[in-house]
Amino acid sequence: MDSNQYPTIQATILVVDDKPDNVRLLSTILTEKGYQVRKALNGQRAIATVLEFPPTLILLDVMMPEMNGYEVCAKLKDSPKTRAIPVIFLSALDDVSDKVKAFDVGAVDYITKPFQDKEVLARVANQLTIKSQQKLLQEQTKQLEEVVGRLQNEIKERQGVELALRLAQKKSDHLLLNILPEAIVEKLKKGEGTAAERFDSATVLFADIVGFTSLAARNSPLELVNFLNQIFSKFDQLTEKHGLEKIKTSGDAYIVAGGLPVPMADHAEAIANMALDMQDAIAEFKTDTGEPFQIRIGINTGPVVAGIIGTKKFIYDLWGDTVNVASRMESQGLPGYIQVTTAIYEQLKDRYVFEERGALSVKGKGEMIAYWLKAKKDS
Repeated sequence: MDSNQYPTIQATILVVDDKPDNVRLLSTILTEKGYQVRKALNGQRAIATVLEFPPTLILLDVMMPEMNGYEVCAKLKDSPKTRAIPVIFLSALDDVSDKVKAFDVGAVDYITKPFQDKEVLARVANQLTIKSQQKLLQEQTKQLEEVVGRLQNEIKERQGVELALRLAQKKSDHLLLNILPEAIVEKLKKGEGTAAERFDSATVLFADIVGFTSLAARNSPLELVNFLNQIFSKFDQLTEKHGLEKIKTSGDAYIVAGGLPVPMADHAEAIANMALDMQDAIAEFKTDTGEPFQIRIGINTGPVVAGIIGTKKFIYDLWGDTVNVASRMESQGLPGYIQVTTAIYEQLKDRYVFEERGALSVKGKGEMIAYWLKAKKDS
């Protein structure tokens, strides 16, 4: 990620590391970018500095004597005064369990040493942008609530009836439910905020319509939209049927997830059933030349981060390695096939029919064994 795509946000960053050379290097990198920097060489001093001069963001080393970074972060997150300050861990530890522990104690990101200047700046800028957007969203939500409150009072005063208020609320709820998951809408209505959440177990499905580019070349935009609307409306019905959450559509791609924002025990099985039903559903549609449509589907399961991004035209989106690998399973799949990871195979092999495809070279992951999901086993 190129840090130059982010404008520098005025911010004070606390750098915590027991190695003075690391502190000096990070201070130089951040200061040259325009950030104000405070420093601490141990955990106790870090906590004292945060309480006295609350920073906008903290860069925190894991391996420190007396009080390590995990303990420092846990203490900060336990206090209402400091829990909202985002913490990015820096560590030479690159094991998955170390990263999981970092996120469990409240970190928002994890940078592995030795780090690159551009990576540090990009991740810092990303977290500052998210924090700024969350603050703006909170302000806008408060303003919106004030406007809604005034309007409700005016309606009540002028008309003296509650029916208009009920109708307005119903329309508002209906609009929000068409944009965001019901659980997220309920949180917004209760004023609980919309910060991103980590889900330890979720399943993600990517589907892509095969040959859509050639279809677009010989059909008008209106005809293309009509094709997509019919197909995606059918997929929406299947999403409802299986109790899943539609995340978004992007061009001719359809993305759906299970196990969030409300956890469910059988999300991998629900996604597998969804995929098989999608294959049956797409066979009902024909192109302008009379040929049947085909889709590529990719599925993966594991931990994800989900939440609302942006300050306008909200969208509930997903991030994380699980999501990236699911996308790779789709893009490196074949027309008419459902390609899944070993994680999916291990969970569902007793209830579904699989065929091993073999090893795939997956960007950022190396070689991975993939499987074709063929059918559900007979009872």
